[in-house]
Amino acid sequence: MSESSQSRPVKVTVTGAAGNIAYSLLWRIASGDVFGKDVPVELALLEIPAATRAAEGVAMELGDSAFPLLCGITVTDSADTAFDGANAAFLVGAKPRGKGMERADLLAENGRIFGPQGKAIGEHAASDIKVVVVGNPANTNALIAAHHAQDVPAERFTALMRLDHNRALSQLAQKLDCQVGDLSRVAVWGNHSATQFPDLTFAEVAGSPVDVDQSWYTDEFIPRVAKRGAEIIDVRGSSSAASAASAAVDHMRDWVQGSDGWATAAVVSDGSYGVDEGLIAGFPTIARDGRYEIVQGLELSDFQRQRIEASVAELRAEREAVGDLLG
Repeated sequence: MSESSQSRPVKVTVTGAAGNIAYSLLWRIASGDVFGKDVPVELALLEIPAATRAAEGVAMELGDSAFPLLCGITVTDSADTAFDGANAAFLVGAKPRGKGMERADLLAENGRIFGPQGKAIGEHAASDIKVVVVGNPANTNALIAAHHAQDVPAERFTALMRLDHNRALSQLAQKLDCQVGDLSRVAVWGNHSATQFPDLTFAEVAGSPVDVDQSWYTDEFIPRVAKRGAEIIDVRGSSSAASAASAAVDHMRDWVQGSDGWATAAVVSDGSYGVDEGLIAGFPTIARDGRYEIVQGLELSDFQRQRIEASVAELRAEREAVGDLLG
């Protein structure tokens, strides 16, 4: 950021602010892990009316943490107020899937959340707004929000697949007995769901191609990364919150400050690799100059194309399920 922009606080809106993910995320934002150690931040915490008191308690704790960079906190149940002048937004709050609920019903319920939030962003956010949707089903929730954000470029809306990327790095590092930092050129394609495709085709360890057993790759690695969230719920008894918050930090930090290598982000497709233009899907990306750019020029095998297509087909079906919200 320029010196002039550093003198002004970055206004950051976090929805679902009383929830577990936000409880980890807000402290990282306030400490400077996202926008830089010399950039002041102002937080807007958005919650539903029934949870605003809990969010006020979160705000009290943030204040008690005495962060030098934190120069203001607003707690509200008004989307218009929360997104007014926002430079960045983490859309964390979403309706969870209830017992027996069909995915189409879940998408419709969340559409009633993310449509109005997108509208508020379009009407009130700053011109440089950057949005990452964390609440699931994240890809299609981001699509809905982007559709309702009048005059905001669709590329300003992304969905969190950095958690899938980080899970893939962790599993591969354990397999190779190396450090996560030794790995590069890992990608996760498609939807943040069980159909996603964690791809090791181009992966490198310490600059050399990764060589793993094919059966481990297809029978263990891919399904374990894709279903890691369910595994954590089974073991921990609740969903992954801290790791999701950490991934959201990684995603926005790279978007704002840039990155050196590949990372996965769910971005608006430009038609690359056969992914329908306009869908928000996971790609290998590089962040530079305040933009996420899809890595171009990769030669895909039939195996890769089949896996990608299976996940893209699910994204198409989700888009169709919420067609009345995109009309």
